[in-house]
Amino acid sequence: MSPILGEMIGTMILIIFGGGVVANVSLKKSKAEGGGWIVVALGWGLAVTMGVYAVGKFSGAHMNPAVTLGMAAIGEFSWSQVPGYIAAQMLGGFLGGIIVYFQFLPHWKQTEDPAVKLGVFSTDPAIPHTLSNLLSEFIGTAVLLVGLLSIGANKFTEGLNPLIVGFLIVAIGLSLGGTTGYAINPARDLGPRLAHFFLPISGKGGSNWKYAWIPVVGPILGGVFGALFYQALFEGKVTAFFWSWTVFSALVLAAAHFAGKSGTQGFSHGERIKN
Repeated sequence: MSPILGEMIGTMILIIFGGGVVANVSLKKSKAEGGGWIVVALGWGLAVTMGVYAVGKFSGAHMNPAVTLGMAAIGEFSWSQVPGYIAAQMLGGFLGGIIVYFQFLPHWKQTEDPAVKLGVFSTDPAIPHTLSNLLSEFIGTAVLLVGLLSIGANKFTEGLNPLIVGFLIVAIGLSLGGTTGYAINPARDLGPRLAHFFLPISGKGGSNWKYAWIPVVGPILGGVFGALFYQALFEGKVTAFFWSWTVFSALVLAAAHFAGKSGTQGFSHGERIKN
């Protein structure tokens, strides 16, 4: 299997299990309806674990553009491979969303709330607030990259690393995820959101494109910063890229703050996602 195909398959597996657990606890007449946040966090953690086990030996199992860009930023991954990896991840997220749709085919009609349906595919903030939502995704993804690099720096029994990575995702979800649904991965949000947009889901509403930039920009900023921060603090390699990215991130966050003051974000019909 080629690395590009590996990234597509791995991200598809991630969404099948991750989007699947949200559908399971959210959609009407599912036997797991009402399972709650802990079930969702565990499901996403295991989704990452299964994706890493499946394709790690072929592609490194980034399954996340923020991870790919972060690794490239610190010289652990070739920039020439970045576009292909990100394209494969986005396609995998899209395909995973389609598979989740078919898995729960009769449940879409039974579920009246369009926000719950969209929540199966993509994230939404608990409290719409541009700066806070962007910062939440930034922090969550920075923690993800620091955690991944820390795990990689330690030796575990062979085959245990994917499970430890899954625990990291569970920890982020349980501790930091309640603000925005912890996308921490542009492919996890944008790929399935596109699937929601194109699929003939019964009674669906809009795909909330007004918010969609935050779970893309936030994780990219945070992922690259987290990798550079790890390199600076843990390895003692403080680079010009670290300082320039820090300043750039601060400027983007400041711009988000002022943009948030000049308008509103979120669902135009007062919809809320309950995942």
